[in-house]
Order: sequence, then C-alpha cells, then structure tokens
Amino acid sequence: MLIGAHALVFTGTFDEAGLRTAIEGTTTAGFDLIEIPLMDPDGFDSQLAARMLKDNNLAVTASLGLTAQTDLSSDDPTVVARGESVLEKCLDHVATMGGDVLCGVIYSAMSKYAEPTTEARIAGSAAAIDRVAAKAADRGIRLSLEVVNRYESNLFNTGRGALAYLDRLQSDTVSVHLDSYHMNIEESDLFSPILDAGAQLGYVHIGESHRGYLGSGTVDFDELFRGLARIDYDGPVVFESFSSAVVNADLSNTLAIWRNLWEDSGDLAAHANRFIRDRIHGVDSISMH
Repeated sequence: MLIGAHALVFTGTFDEAGLRTAIEGTTTAGFDLIEIPLMDPDGFDSQLAARMLKDNNLAVTASLGLTAQTDLSSDDPTVVARGESVLEKCLDHVATMGGDVLCGVIYSAMSKYAEPTTEARIAGSAAAIDRVAAKAADRGIRLSLEVVNRYESNLFNTGRGALAYLDRLQSDTVSVHLDSYHMNIEESDLFSPILDAGAQLGYVHIGESHRGYLGSGTVDFDELFRGLARIDYDGPVVFESFSSAVVNADLSNTLAIWRNLWEDSGDLAAHANRFIRDRIHGVDSISMH
C-alpha cells in the first residue's frame, strides 16, 4: 500500500517552482506517493515532473475534474470529444511521469448540476470512459472514478452508484475511487461502501469533514480503516486537504474553499502521514486478537 499526499496541500501552481515545492514537501513529510492534479494539461511539463519525482524517489498518480466544456456526460458530442481529448493528454502526462493511475471526476463535469442526469447522459459517459480506458490500458494506466457529493456531480454520489456505473462498462481496468470527505456526506456509514466495492476499489482519498487536520472533524476513520483492512485493500491511500492558505483560484472556487483551516503545509502533511500509518498499523493488529 502506498501512502500519498495531494499536491494541493503544498502549492496551487505547477510550474517548476510549484512542482519542486509539492514534490519535496511530500517527500519531507514521509509519504510514498504524490497525486498531481492536471488542471492545465496543455501547460504541464510532465518531463520536468518525471525528473523531480525520480530525484525524490517518489511514486505518482494524477487526477482531474472535468468542466462543463469537457463533460463526458454532455448531450453535445463536441463537448464529449473535447473531454476525451483532454483525458488523452492527461494519459500522456501520466505515462511520461511513470504513473499508472488517472483518477478523479473524469466521467462528468465537477460542478453542481441544475437538474438530475438522464439515462442517455449516463450511457454516453460510460461509452466515452470505455474508449478512454482502452487507450489507458494500452499504456499500462488504469482509470479510477471518484465518487463525489451531490454538489460536484449528478451521475452518482455513492459507492453503490459507482458500482452500477462500472457494470455498464466493457473495460475491466476501471475502478471505484472513494473519498472519506464525500462519503461522510453521502453514505450511511464508512464501512459498508468499502465492503461493497471490494476488489473494485482502486483508489482512496483520506480527507476530514472540513478538509482540515485529520482527526479534528466528524469523519469516522476507525470504520474506514477497518473496512480497508477487511478487504485487504492494497491500493493508494492519498491525503487530501484544502485551505485558502494554498490557493489555485479555479479549483478553490469550484470546491468553495473560502477559509483557512491550516497555514503550515509541512506540519499538516507530516501529521496526516503519521495519522494514516498509525490507523493502518492499528487495524493490522486486529488479526492478532
């Protein structure tokens, strides 16, 4: 199991200076992996990132949230084609960096929709994901679809909803991506969705109810980590936290990051690394009881 941190814990920009800040900060905090958001696929220098990752002996994944202009669930074929093109560029970056996962809200726009989705939009999104997944598999990359709350997508908002979506796919290389922040909003508990997903769980975000320091909010992490242990989960576990102290304007507005929950990225990250590893060690000990 690789324990990682989201790059936005450290920086809101991903030029050379921003990449160095995020990658070195992730390493210093003791993580194994960094998740880099590909918010600007056209401007991102994945070759530079690859060199920095190698210098820091750090594994990498990448994530993305599509927009209204690249929404795979759109009724407009031009918008869907644009979304597929963006995802293919992201696959190029993942391959260049040596990663094997592209995750996030890559099946619809990451935004609040004004109405429920339709059968046609779900089917269109699934068909597009199948096409992208085939191209990803050719490069040894798998897709993981993040389950987010009702204010960030209308295709599905629970683990069971994501599993129903996966049932539509021809590809067997697409997995469910659960996030404790969103689970805390939408799920009945944090244990059952992990058991429901089982082997189809491919990626996990660890975030607190207010997106601040782990253990200072309402997320039941004991349930979550017991669930991961029960299914012998061995995929990435990535800490995600946002504060207006570290700002990417577009994403901060999309996610409604209006206040500072922390200011010291290094302290926050080091605490999260210890918190996650301690919980994993604690549930591992249950097998001795």
